[in-house]
Amino acid sequence: MTKITAIIPTLNEEIHIADAIASVSFADEIIVIDSFSTDKTIEIAEKLNVKIIKRKFDDFSSQKNFAIDQAKHTWIYILDADERVTPEVEVEIIEAVKNPKDFVGFYVRRTFYFCDRKVNYSGFQRDKVIRLFLKEKCKYNGLVHEKISANGKLGFFKHKIDHFSYRSYDHYISKMNHYAAIRAKELHEKKRKVNIYHVMIKPAARFFIHYVIRLGFLDGFTGFLVANTQAYGVLTRYIKLWFLNNKKH
Repeated sequence: MTKITAIIPTLNEEIHIADAIASVSFADEIIVIDSFSTDKTIEIAEKLNVKIIKRKFDDFSSQKNFAIDQAKHTWIYILDADERVTPEVEVEIIEAVKNPKDFVGFYVRRTFYFCDRKVNYSGFQRDKVIRLFLKEKCKYNGLVHEKISANGKLGFFKHKIDHFSYRSYDHYISKMNHYAAIRAKELHEKKRKVNIYHVMIKPAARFFIHYVIRLGFLDGFTGFLVANTQAYGVLTRYIKLWFLNNKKH
């Protein structure tokens, strides 16, 4: 029988790690790749019979690709610590590995939660990610919002996993700042410059997309918060890029 390695990247995930590991208990091997957490993430994981790898974080793709290289098995399931595999998706994963039907990977859709409130719209209604794949056929690319490049056909699971991405508004803001810093560095290395369009038009456009076009207003005040914070992330990205471009050496 073909076996599965589940990989969970972590950094200070003591709130999530036990439930995340439990949700992939069907896997034959579980690897936690940790970016030197300073909370109890590792202490908790050590008690749950998983393999722990500590590696300094450079970017999301490199971190995940490194962990994939350490996996014993050919089928990989990547789980962010704030995600939970539902029982319905677990059945689909096991069936897909038994009978992949020429697929090298599978998309799964996610049910998004913001501060424990289910978000039905705001752009997340179409949220999907590749989570199960063959290690020799797929590889991560991109510094932030990393994506998988697949050499072959991709399938879809019918059911959704749960995604508890932001446990508080402060946590949401901190993640936006983290993503903005990585993206700004990427743009700086490409020698991109900042202009008025980036700081005035792009943030407003991002708000409009999430709140109006992607129906965020149907999520009430939560939808407004999501759209506003997405716009903040765009603005912060270009502010950070401006500072990088104008840094005196």
